[in-house]
Amino acid sequence: MHASISASQWGSPTAPKKALLIHGLTGWSGTWEGVAQLLVAEGFFVVAPNLLGHAWRRGTDYRMSTLAEDLRPYLVNDISYDVIVGHSLGGPVVLSLLQFLPKTKKTTVILLDPALEIEWSTEIYESWFLNEAVNVRTIEGLADDQGWSRRDCMLHALGVSMCDRTTIEGVFSQNRPWSFSGLFKNIPPHVKITVLASDPQLGAVCHPDHVPCDVERLNVRVLPGIGHCIHYEHPDAIVDAIQLPRAKL
Repeated sequence: MHASISASQWGSPTAPKKALLIHGLTGWSGTWEGVAQLLVAEGFFVVAPNLLGHAWRRGTDYRMSTLAEDLRPYLVNDISYDVIVGHSLGGPVVLSLLQFLPKTKKTTVILLDPALEIEWSTEIYESWFLNEAVNVRTIEGLADDQGWSRRDCMLHALGVSMCDRTTIEGVFSQNRPWSFSGLFKNIPPHVKITVLASDPQLGAVCHPDHVPCDVERLNVRVLPGIGHCIHYEHPDAIVDAIQLPRAKL
């Protein structure tokens, strides 16, 4: 992994395929380690930016459009990606970026339990995130509670530690009403989107009815038994959703 204040990257820049991974609230680029390693093994060069307000990046404007605009440098000079993945907050950020993608490249977009429609519960989520930021859990506590690998627990705790509470407050206060399902209305013809939703019994943020059922090139799949952090709990589901060609046996 190659890290900076703005992004992490894995694999060779000359790899035949490219992937862009966008983390969620209180996350950071390093939380994609497990997914990135799987993609590198499949021939990808992987780039994961740090959103404004995360990984010590400072900001004051946390509107969804601003978070997306901040990532425009990753798309300059017609830089294109075969795959773009967004988790939670990263979901609507990715949807806000679709209009800027090069129109000559077919792109697979995968949204992991995206935070699309949470206006009815923003106070609950904000309180939860603020408590997490103030009382950062230990690696051991996360492992016992979530069952994640020690690596993922460490990376998660580090991300929370690098996210100031003013970022959390800004994200929630500056994105009201929190309703972003409308961003699905204009999916470019060269983009195909798969939504991987977590199990409703395990705290899913995205519910199937948040995703329009009459939009072309848009599919939704619920993952039974998998919680909100799909990239920790079931990274293989992400690789499977890309539908990579497999060698014939």
